[in-house]
Amino acid sequence: MKITKDFKGLVYKNGHYFYDGNIETTEDLIVELDAWLEVTGSIKAGRYIEAGWSIKAGGSIEAGWSIEAGRSINAGESIKAGGYIEAGGYIEAGGSIEAGGYYGISAGLSITAKATISCGLKIFAGICTWRDINNSEKTITCSKLISGTVEYGILKETGDEKKKIVIDGKEIEISNESYEALKKSLL
Repeated sequence: MKITKDFKGLVYKNGHYFYDGNIETTEDLIVELDAWLEVTGSIKAGRYIEAGWSIKAGGSIEAGWSIEAGRSINAGESIKAGGYIEAGGYIEAGGSIEAGGYYGISAGLSITAKATISCGLKIFAGICTWRDINNSEKTITCSKLISGTVEYGILKETGDEKKKIVIDGKEIEISNESYEALKKSLL
């Protein structure tokens, strides 16, 4: 599936493209736009997701094989690929970031996950070749690095992320792992 300026439901506003809803395909997803794409829902492809600019999803971004963006990758939830994840700019997820099997994650700038990061091989952050960067722009921030080796960048583990839930009007914090288990049991 290709997303071009003529893609049904796509709106150009304030210098970038918006799509209200989910974008899903069992095939490759190729984003051929002259600005970044923001999707209110999730982005999912059976194989590759390739974008010349940035992609942003309110939900998750998932590909059976790889996710690649010329600029940045941003998801309100998780980012998951069966292969590698690569961005010329930053990679940011409101949940976890996971690259599959024997593959890694690379970003020209920082990599940030509110939850965990895992991959089969190496992680590179701050490999920017188009300008000088500072230490914060080559930081890999996550609650915990589950697997993978930081080959370049500065690892900053924040500890187990806590989720806030309300039960009987009382707000409590639980671990991300417990939150995910609770969410699955309720679905």
